[in-house]
Amino acid sequence: MYVGERPTFAAGVLCEEQKAGMNSVITAAKPISVGRSLRAYVALTKPRIIELLLITTVPAMVVAQQGVPSLLKIVYTVVGGTLAAGGANAVNMWFDRDIDAVMKRTQNRPLVTGDVSPQSALVFAIGLEFVAFAMLWSAVNLLSALLALSAALFYVFIYTMWLKRNSSQNIVIGGAAGAVPALVGWAAVTDRLSLAPVLMFAIIFLWTPPHFWALAFRYKDDYSKANVPMLPSVASFKNTSNQILAYSVVLTVVTLLLGPVAHLGAIYDVSALVLGLGFIFYAAALRRSGSPKTAMRVFSYSISYLTLLFVAMGVDVIVRHP
Repeated sequence: MYVGERPTFAAGVLCEEQKAGMNSVITAAKPISVGRSLRAYVALTKPRIIELLLITTVPAMVVAQQGVPSLLKIVYTVVGGTLAAGGANAVNMWFDRDIDAVMKRTQNRPLVTGDVSPQSALVFAIGLEFVAFAMLWSAVNLLSALLALSAALFYVFIYTMWLKRNSSQNIVIGGAAGAVPALVGWAAVTDRLSLAPVLMFAIIFLWTPPHFWALAFRYKDDYSKANVPMLPSVASFKNTSNQILAYSVVLTVVTLLLGPVAHLGAIYDVSALVLGLGFIFYAAALRRSGSPKTAMRVFSYSISYLTLLFVAMGVDVIVRHP
């Protein structure tokens, strides 16, 4: 707990407004078209989040291979990882449908609108996890399948069902689930882990809090309304912005450590330094300004940062090992 934070919130303890929101979810769903139903099931998987996860998987495979792996291996790994992450995200929506009904940002999610029933969403999610595990095990290897499953279980049971509603450090610890795809990509190629993929994991782990907290500044009232102790809604702006800046500095240091450990060259090293200095610049600007607009700039930059950093890994390898 930080000084000035609210007491932790017990999971399942809802205010009257939350109960009303949850009751609206339980109302009978109206018949919907096939197309709308399909879009609703896709939305359950949170495809935009999955895009970021996959950005870290393929470059990790390229670095592990020190070249481009077979197309089939990439496809099976990416599809298996997508299904595993999608299943975990769907369970997250199933469990959070009460607070999603309260928060403006999430009121159009399929379980809130009634486009998908809670029971159907849960069956869909579990089915995705079974297919993902079977595909990765049979077409890639057991280690990658176990890693993908562990990430899904961690996201569901540690982050969603425990930390999210009970700790301001929810996204710090829970972010570990989003860092596992880099391990999956490496394991898919080598069938083992080493220091290099652990550093890739650490990069994503350290990137997640400043990325998410920057966005949470914009929605801190939503989180307060739903009794979710996301750091910007329970700690002072100074406290949160200081932590965003500190994470950006440590993140940059770790990215520079990866170069020699993973035998990467100048393309990656220069990219990591420039991108890291950019992250620190934006984080420092947020600390000075205290502006929600600046917070959204940090959030937008963080997405470009992760994408470009991992692309630089893959490009570096491909250029040096054509």
